[in-house]
Amino acid sequence: MSKIIRAGLVQQKWTGDKESMIANAVEAVRTAASQGAQVVCLQELFYGPYFCQVQDADYYSYTEGIPDGPTTDLMCELAEQHGVVLVVPMYEEEQPGIYYNTAAVIDADGTYLGKHRKNHIPQVKGFWEKFYFKPGNLGYPVFDTAVGKVGVYICYERHFPEGWRALGLNGAQIVFNPSATSRGLSEYLWRLEQPAAAVANEYYVGTINRVGVEPLGENDFYGQSYFADPRGQLVGEAASDTEEEIVVRDLDMDLLAEVRNLWAFYRDRRPDTYEGLVQP
Repeated sequence: MSKIIRAGLVQQKWTGDKESMIANAVEAVRTAASQGAQVVCLQELFYGPYFCQVQDADYYSYTEGIPDGPTTDLMCELAEQHGVVLVVPMYEEEQPGIYYNTAAVIDADGTYLGKHRKNHIPQVKGFWEKFYFKPGNLGYPVFDTAVGKVGVYICYERHFPEGWRALGLNGAQIVFNPSATSRGLSEYLWRLEQPAAAVANEYYVGTINRVGVEPLGENDFYGQSYFADPRGQLVGEAASDTEEEIVVRDLDMDLLAEVRNLWAFYRDRRPDTYEGLVQP
C-alpha cells in the first residue's frame, strides 16, 4: 500500500494589517487540517504586505524573533492542536539591524525544529530585498518531520539550481518554495522551474505565491500555487491566479524511490568534475 502524505498550501491576499493576515492564515491552516492535511506551508512573509516593492525603514517593524517571537509561539500551538507540520515564512530579527527573510519549520507535535534563511537576495525594481534582508547564513537545512524530510527554498532562490541540489543531497523528500512573485518578467518560468527542479532532484516541490495587487506598488501577484511530483507533473490543478485558495493534495511518497531507481541521477552525479562551479 502506497504511503500518502496529504499536503497543503495557503495562498492569500493582503488584508490590510498584520493581525488579520495572521488570523486568516490560522483559519486556513485549520481548514486544511480539517481536509486531512498533514503539512501546510504559508506564503513568503505571510503576515505582511510584500513591502519590498518600496524601500522604507518603517517596515523593519514587521520583524520578530524566531523562535522567540509571538507568531512562532502561536504557530507552534496551532501545529500541536491540529497535529500538522507547518512551514511559516516570516521577517526575522536576529538583533537590531540584522534581519532575515526566514521560514520556521514546526513539527506536528508543536516542536520548533529550526529555520531556513533565504540565501539569494534580489535587488531589482519592485523587489528591493537587499534593503530589508541580510543573506542567509544557515545553508540548506532539511528537517526530519512527522511527514518526512522537509526542506525550504524561498522565492527568488528558485532561479538557482545549486540550492535545490543541496537540499536533495541533504535528504529532502518535499521542498516548499514560498514566494511573492508578480506578472511580467518571470511569470512564464513559474510552471517551468519548480517542476524542473522536482525532476532534477527527484523530490516533491510545493510552490506557493500570494495573489492580488497590493497598495504599495503595481506588482500583480498571480497565485497559481501548486505541487509538482518528481516526474515534473503537477499534482492536480494549480490554484487560481486571482483568488485566495487552499491547495490540498495527496503526495505518493513511494514515487520517490520508484523515480530514483529509474533515473539514478544521484548515482550518476560527477562532483569530481564540478569544481569550477564553486569558483567566484
